[in-house]
Amino acid sequence: MSNLIDGKSIALQIHEETRNRVTALAHRGIIPGLVFVRVGQDPASLAYVGMKERKSRELGIRSTTHVLVESTTQDELVTLLNRLNTDPEVHGILVQAPLPPHIDPAVIYASVDPSKDVDGFHPVNVGRLMLGDTGGFLPCTPAGVHQLLIRTGVQLPGAEVVILGRGNIVGKPMAAILFQKATNANCTVTVCHSGTRETTEHCRRADIIIAAIGVPRFLRADMIRPGTVVIDVGVNRIADATTSTGSRLVGDVDFEEVQPKAGWITPNPGGVGPMTIAMLLSNTVRAAEQK
Repeated sequence: MSNLIDGKSIALQIHEETRNRVTALAHRGIIPGLVFVRVGQDPASLAYVGMKERKSRELGIRSTTHVLVESTTQDELVTLLNRLNTDPEVHGILVQAPLPPHIDPAVIYASVDPSKDVDGFHPVNVGRLMLGDTGGFLPCTPAGVHQLLIRTGVQLPGAEVVILGRGNIVGKPMAAILFQKATNANCTVTVCHSGTRETTEHCRRADIIIAAIGVPRFLRADMIRPGTVVIDVGVNRIADATTSTGSRLVGDVDFEEVQPKAGWITPNPGGVGPMTIAMLLSNTVRAAEQK
């Protein structure tokens, strides 16, 4: 039996649920509206937004994209967000990262109406997550990882979880989701980072390891015990002379080494990535439902 967690398959389940919710809203005369805002021409951002737009259309979500020039000022971007905040046909707003260096992401995330913050980064939604208030929006990647674990049947209450990385996008919110006093949580969570001593010892104690540390193939087989559930969130570009581009993407887990020893493991790509889009669109429909 394969020990792969098929993120594509689970994302399709969620998309089908989202499609049914879109249909229910249509009977009420509501079409969920999602707006993407992209500043500059970063190739990865262009590709990510394109994938999200296509899937939005497939599910019946109205999506539009505002593309701003690289020189757009922070004030100009905030002015656009203020206009979108007051537009009744816009239910969700996503500002695609990365932003140019002269724009402070914290200011931008705080400028989105919390009720339209389908990315889950507004301080209000972050605070609600920390307090265990389920009324806010969860950040899409950690929420996707949580669904992968739940829908794979991984036992969460009481589990020892190690999260590699303390970033604001994955590490911190992932910890907050899993340590809540809730049915599909109640985990004991350790967050390892650049200042952690004996990271390997922490990992060897874990039932579940979520790698979001931004170091190619950081997690090796000798760092886990047999049967550990391993979730690889990492996206790292490394040199590879055998490819046409001279590089390729790898995760934070040495997949070939770790897979034979893991209980469950996500492939990379095909594991966490599809779930991020699935949760974004689910959040968008929820925003429309709440309006």
